[in-house]
Amino acid sequence: MTVISPTITLEHLANEARSRIEVSAEELDEARERRSAVGAALRREFTGSRTYLNGSIAHGDALTPLTDVDLGVVIPDPDHEYGPGKRGPKALKERAAEAIRHGLKGRYGDLAVEVEGRKRSLLVRFRDPVAPGRPDFTADVIVALDNPGGAGLYIPRFDSWDRSHPEKHTELISIANKATQARFARTVRLLKHWNRSNGKLLCSWNIKALALDCIVAPTALIPGLRGWFDHAIAQLSRGETPDPAGVAAKPIKLNGTRTEAIRRLTRALENLDRAIEYEQAGYPVLAHDELAKFFNDPEVMPRPSATAVMGEEARRVLDEKSKDSKSFGAPALLTGTGSSAGRSRGNIRSWGA
Repeated sequence: MTVISPTITLEHLANEARSRIEVSAEELDEARERRSAVGAALRREFTGSRTYLNGSIAHGDALTPLTDVDLGVVIPDPDHEYGPGKRGPKALKERAAEAIRHGLKGRYGDLAVEVEGRKRSLLVRFRDPVAPGRPDFTADVIVALDNPGGAGLYIPRFDSWDRSHPEKHTELISIANKATQARFARTVRLLKHWNRSNGKLLCSWNIKALALDCIVAPTALIPGLRGWFDHAIAQLSRGETPDPAGVAAKPIKLNGTRTEAIRRLTRALENLDRAIEYEQAGYPVLAHDELAKFFNDPEVMPRPSATAVMGEEARRVLDEKSKDSKSFGAPALLTGTGSSAGRSRGNIRSWGA
């Protein structure tokens, strides 16, 4: 196990964790090449169509291991044959699937494309990881229509259509990354990993939609994380997260109840606050330990040794007793009045105070 140096800060630890979950340049290049091949096959099939990019690679917040890519094709419908109250997306999805099979067979002969039973996208299984030892690589492909009567697109919902605006979503993320000098993507990457290691109570898009309202300027990782949890708890206390593009009829769904989400977010924030408080009070090992508990992944952030934690906790307790003795004087020590029992963190100020 790792013993933390007193000179290593929480920000340094968070940056190290971020580097451990980043995708390599080689994997990104391979994923983008496959995404481009899928997009080219779709544009050949649907004359006059356009493709758009979405998801973690397009947004700059992909996690390792890299296992999928997202894109969509917007298909012209000059005769207004498809859409709500008209034809559903099945025929278009089947055409798209066949175009991908045919267009990519020469290079990815063993790939499979799934259409049946899928709510929104068709799934391309390459059966070939982007790097040795990785899981299979897939592509989620959305077949969409322009909405002639308003903003955004119509995207599949089984055999019907929903309104959404994935192109605007990617634009909003791009603006946020530029405004924050990429701190948005870096913080989101850590939040996504926290979510992945703690039950996946939120989908990745929910994390990013919440971040669009609170990570709006360059920020260090620790205050960025803390600001997001504060905002997420407040937003979910009011209701589920609305569509940032203002197009989708329904808010972003949670993987569970709002009550459970708020409870777990609050518990995570308590761990993060304790880490910050311990660091400010001069207990770096305890701070490291709390941050490791927060991330809940020893491969990404190992906890310090139990010996180091016990030693620093003993020092902290002695410091608290010393403060109490100075506050209450010798008589209090003799009678036990003014003991620090039950308030071991009473003199540690909260972050931002």
